[in-house]
Amino acid sequence: MHELARMSARAVVAALKDGHVTPAEAIDVALERIAETDAAINAVPTVCEGRARSRAERLPAEGRDDAGFLHGLPVLIKDLTDVEGVRTTYGATVYTDHVPDRSDIVVERIERMGGIVLGKTNTPEFGAGSQTFNRVFGTTRNPWDPARTVGGSSGGAAAALAAGAAWLATGSDLGGSLRNPASFCSVAGLRCSSGTVPHGPRDLAWDSLMIDGPMARDIADLALFLDTMAGFDARDPLSRPRTPDPAGGPATYSAALDPDAWPARPRLRRVAWTTGFGYLPCDPEVAAAIEHAAGRFSELGAEVVPAELDLRQAEDIFQTLRADLLATDKRALYDAHGDALKEDLRWNIERGLALERGAAGRAALARGRMLADVQAFFVDHDLLLAPAAMVPPFPADVPWPRAVGGVEFDNYVSWLMTAATISLTDCPALSVPCGFTEAGLPVGLQMVAPARHEGRLLYWAHRFEELAGIADRVPRDPAAA
Repeated sequence: MHELARMSARAVVAALKDGHVTPAEAIDVALERIAETDAAINAVPTVCEGRARSRAERLPAEGRDDAGFLHGLPVLIKDLTDVEGVRTTYGATVYTDHVPDRSDIVVERIERMGGIVLGKTNTPEFGAGSQTFNRVFGTTRNPWDPARTVGGSSGGAAAALAAGAAWLATGSDLGGSLRNPASFCSVAGLRCSSGTVPHGPRDLAWDSLMIDGPMARDIADLALFLDTMAGFDARDPLSRPRTPDPAGGPATYSAALDPDAWPARPRLRRVAWTTGFGYLPCDPEVAAAIEHAAGRFSELGAEVVPAELDLRQAEDIFQTLRADLLATDKRALYDAHGDALKEDLRWNIERGLALERGAAGRAALARGRMLADVQAFFVDHDLLLAPAAMVPPFPADVPWPRAVGGVEFDNYVSWLMTAATISLTDCPALSVPCGFTEAGLPVGLQMVAPARHEGRLLYWAHRFEELAGIADRVPRDPAAA
């Protein structure tokens, strides 16, 4: 592996800024690493080398000094997100040859901030299902063990990061699609509060469930990329100016990692942990890793307690709102190409179309009551800790786990609820590597903070990452665990 591919994103950005590395050289290294790894993991099915080199040549010689400015660093974009002039399939056969004539807002922002789009990462069909496979590009495999899944739906992004084929990659998250693959690949993925990262423009402009966000190999790189992506754009009515902490503090997410950048150094009072929010099963090895990781927060000065938080109403709420969202967003596609859609996606759309009158409204009301409960919880707790996924990576030829801990699942959504429960709260949540199973497969800790407190969340995730001491295990060559 080329030494540059092993370096952190922030180190490469510093080298690009100082002129020790050129954007063309960074592109060469990334392409070389994609070529070395993609036959084994199938993470980056679309590469746009010509477009990337043209963009690199047009970069100003003197880059801006803004936080998050990337100075020509190559990045990868999830194949659910439009990039002008680049094949974008959404993992769907009906869009096999689709080439957008404009980029998504988040891509525009990355490019304005000096990022170079080098390619698209694999995703399940329309992001439906936290296992990355589709009939356009096939299955993405885990660099820790290519016989295992990367999760999803940002699975190609997570795999590319873990294998050193990217320094930074975008993801998106409805029911855990940033956190689940980060957990499975031992990288970091952040679901922000709605509006932190602008995206679209899209017809469902007021939807707060689907979030775009950053993925990286460690928390400091995650903060760097969030500084790149976050900010206000009038075309996204939920977007807002970059504000790492609503109570005041560092002006950037990268600065938020520095304890001296805060008016008063952050301190933890009480941290709560759970393996299932009072209603979900959890694989025993995952549960043990989460309990051990939670205990380490006592070393950061916190009182660590089991979470007395029962969120069992979350699945009914999420299943209803998700089905209604998909039926609304994909109705025209279903009517025109229903037979071409994968079975699980058809099931989810049809469930939404069959909802009885008022069901979505009742779910929205119940979501509001659940949000009040979570807000009350955070009055007395600084962080909530949980699994990012209830299982470790499972075989790549299994669409989704049919049972966990004796609990059987009859659909592809239920096993995602360790992450999807938090999606309903609008609280920022990230997955940070916290350990490994006996077979050497990664486990991610889901850390949750009060809404809009991304800065504090990143600060404590960085502190935990230093305690855990395992972030340097990626990038890695794809190999059996």
